[in-house]
Amino acid sequence: MSTVIITAIVITLVGAVVGVALVYTGKKFRVEVDQREVEVRACLPGNNCGACGFAGCDAMAAAIVAGDAPTNGCPVGGQGVADKISAVMGVAAGTAEKKVAFVRCKGNCNVTSNQANYVGIQDCRSAVLSGISITSCDFGCLGLGSCVSVCPEHAISVKDGVAVVNRAKCIGCGLCAKACPKGLIELIPVNNYVAVQCSNKDKGPQVKKVCSAGCIGCMLCTKQCEFDAIHVENNLARIDYSKCTQCGKCAEKCPVKVITIKG
Repeated sequence: MSTVIITAIVITLVGAVVGVALVYTGKKFRVEVDQREVEVRACLPGNNCGACGFAGCDAMAAAIVAGDAPTNGCPVGGQGVADKISAVMGVAAGTAEKKVAFVRCKGNCNVTSNQANYVGIQDCRSAVLSGISITSCDFGCLGLGSCVSVCPEHAISVKDGVAVVNRAKCIGCGLCAKACPKGLIELIPVNNYVAVQCSNKDKGPQVKKVCSAGCIGCMLCTKQCEFDAIHVENNLARIDYSKCTQCGKCAEKCPVKVITIKG
């Protein structure tokens, strides 16, 4: 009986010593957390997509509080999140317009064709590195899905050989744009639905040979725009979204219907 009592006392004493040591160690090596970091983290959407340039929302919050990132640095949250974070930090809110991904290619199987049979790794980046011109248009979408594999929201898919974005699911993180080796994907303002769905910079006759839906640089769109919001640069129409009013006149006059209105 005495052995049991002695054992219990020893265990109790050991537990007490360990407990005191843990409390002392916790206080000694405790890292103070800035309450603002907690509040900023609560404002962020929590996608942890890394589009801001940091490992995740926790790292982004720490960077904002440390002054290493702007309050409008989250591309997913938009202006609403930027305003909340700015309020926490006590600074003026910057502009953070929410955006969505847009694929600047309309060259599906109906308007263009393949000129080589690629049998390598089914990845756009690998296909480009192979040096093989797979599609008739060197500027067009390869449709192998590098963008699809990196989308955290499953907002992009390949249909008829071309990547297509689901605007309702897209959070505007921009990871698909970074993954596209041909630079076909861009982020456009979420409230702007008019866009040029082509990236071919060749002259009109050359474009028509490889894609019946490609921009031919005819400039009819520029002549219709009353707000100087669309210009032809390097044989390709481009829209200035800061000027575009979405009137749709350029889309109406486009002879190849490469200017689309995505509702």
